[in-house]
Formats: sequence, C-alpha cells, structure tokens
Amino acid sequence: MAHLSADVFADSFMHSEASPSTPKLQLHLSIPIPSRDPTYYIADGNTVLLVENTLFKVHRSTLTKDASTFDSMFSLDSDLRSSSHVSGNAVVTTVGPEGENDDNPIRLQGDTADQFRALLWALYSLPHELSVALSPEANPSQLFNLARISHKYEFRSIEAWALNALTQVYTRPLHHSSNKEVDGPTLEQLTELASLCEQRDLLEAATQAWRRRIASGKDISLALNVAERLNLRALLGRAYYAMLLQGREVWDADGHLTRTQIIRLLSGHYALGRLWERLPNEPPPLTHSHRCLGAALVRCNQTWAGLWKSMMDMGRQGMLLQYPDVEGKLMLAEGMLKTLMERDVPTPGLLEAMPWCKEQMLTATAGKIREIQESLVDYFVDV
Repeated sequence: MAHLSADVFADSFMHSEASPSTPKLQLHLSIPIPSRDPTYYIADGNTVLLVENTLFKVHRSTLTKDASTFDSMFSLDSDLRSSSHVSGNAVVTTVGPEGENDDNPIRLQGDTADQFRALLWALYSLPHELSVALSPEANPSQLFNLARISHKYEFRSIEAWALNALTQVYTRPLHHSSNKEVDGPTLEQLTELASLCEQRDLLEAATQAWRRRIASGKDISLALNVAERLNLRALLGRAYYAMLLQGREVWDADGHLTRTQIIRLLSGHYALGRLWERLPNEPPPLTHSHRCLGAALVRCNQTWAGLWKSMMDMGRQGMLLQYPDVEGKLMLAEGMLKTLMERDVPTPGLLEAMPWCKEQMLTATAGKIREIQESLVDYFVDV
C-alpha cells in the first residue's frame, strides 16, 4: 500500500465532505492521549489514577497509609463490582470500580502531576533517598508539592515531615544570603502554604524573607496584598509603613494598590503624624533601680522627661527623615542615647541626675520602638 504524506492526508481531510463522524474525529484529535508516568506506573500496582494527563499505577494499600483521605475514598467503592443484566433485547454491562485499568482511572481533580509524583516519592522512597530532603541538596519544589498535596489528602505525618524539611531549607544561613528562588516556590506560594498548614516556623521564615525584600524596596505592594489576603497583621503593618515612606507619587504609579489601600495610607500618614506630635510629652515609663527611691526617684523621672523631650525635638530637626517616619526618628533617638552613655559624654544636669537608671532609659526607649512596630497596622485604617 502506498504511503500518503501528512500534507496529502491533511489536504484530503480538509476538503472532504462533512460527515457525521467528522466532529468526533476532530474532537478525538484535540484531546491528548494520557501517558504513563515513567517511574510510578508500577507493573504490579492495582490502582490506576489520572492526574492532569499522566497515568499512575500504584498499590492501593500504599495510598491508604497514614489514615489518609484515600482510605475513605476507596472504602466507598469497595462494594462496586462489574456486573451485567438484560435490558429489553440488550445486555448491559456496568463499568467496574474506577482505577482498575487505563480506560477507567480514578481522576484526581485540582492536583498537578508533579504534586502527586512528590507524594508517591515520599510513600515509595527508601530512607537514604528521603534523607536528601534534610540536606542542602533538598529540592524545594518537590517538598512544596509534597506538603501541599499531603495536606489536601490528610497524610498528617508526611505533611509534618515535609513542612519541617521545607522550613529547614528556608532557615539555612546560606539561603538568607541569597535572594534567588531557583527551582523553588515563589515567596507568595510559600507564605500561602505556611498559612494554610498553620506552620508557624515556616511562616516566620517567609515573613522574614518578606521583611528583607521590603527593606530593600522590592515587592512592597505584593507583600501588602499577600499580607492582607492572609491576614498577617505584622507583615501588613510593615508593608503599609514601607509603602507610606515611598510617597504619593509611587502610590499613584503602582498599579497594584486599590483605592481602599491608598485611603489607608493617607490615614496612616495622618495618624503617625499625630503620634509624633504627642511623643515629646509622653516619655515611656521607667522601671527604676531598687536604689532609686524618694527624692532621687522624683528627680530621676523629671530628668528622664526632659531628656526624652530633647531627643524628640532633635528628631523633629532630622531633615533626612520624613514627617511620618516615627520608627526612624525613635531609632535615631535610641542611637543618640547609646552614644551619650557609651562615650560618657558630659551632660550637665541630665545623666548625672539619674546615676542608677541609665540602662533603664535604653530599655524604655527600645520598648517604645517595639510597641510601635508591633502596632503599625493599627494606624492604617479606613476612614
């Protein structure tokens, strides 16, 4: 038989008369044929699953480990059996349980082949293969996929192990020194996973990574939107504060900020400005030394109030700091206070009047900075 070229076949197909079979043929050609996974289509497996366009054949008993969702899923169809009955003049054969062969696989919706492959890696690997995940050679993408799918199907011990391994990856000093995200989840995806699984250590590692980006002026609006969506108050306050200091021109040019967010930025500008106006007359309370008693305690409080007001007034004159940058001005004041104490700079009538409570001044100042940092998000509210 002569072989027709692909071009001749295509030309004859396009110009042939329409027939009832043509739409079916076109539909058939448009649907890709599922392919068997090269690693996890196991010859003696007894359950076939289709994930995206990949067929996996594994052991049902393996998928039911760890009291996973697959255990209850398989028990629901355990009573199904292939059977036949007569309907009129025809014999109707019912299809057997899903997963018996390639033509009738169990279809997993909402998962990717990479995610399911990661799960099977965890279920089938030998100890020395799994130990790689706890080393610098760990694959962040694989661990991310494993944590996500094991959470969905309730492989609780595997989920905990994967999250712990992933946390180790993102808390290694070597990772901190690099801003690259090679072959791994994005920071947004990592944060969403940590929040979804309520893994505090991983969420803290992700938050610290966001803080480093924000400090370098990168992805501020993205951090703001992620923190707002996941209700991460500390990160949200830090992102709003950083965006506030960028200025109105940047807000207007940023296409990711909503009208509501810009209103909150304006509200934050006003609230932090009012806070800065009040601060000179509101020194943080001192926890006095046990030797600071009586008249000495009264004199100590008076001296501290005067010194605090002087430091705040110097902050007003800091032309390099923006008006609402309360945190920056307080940190400047803290630095000046440390300099006075460490270099033993003469301060007639000030430090000499409070000989036992100098360290307490630094503690009170640091406490005030921390208090404002932890409540930043409360300054950015709707009006």
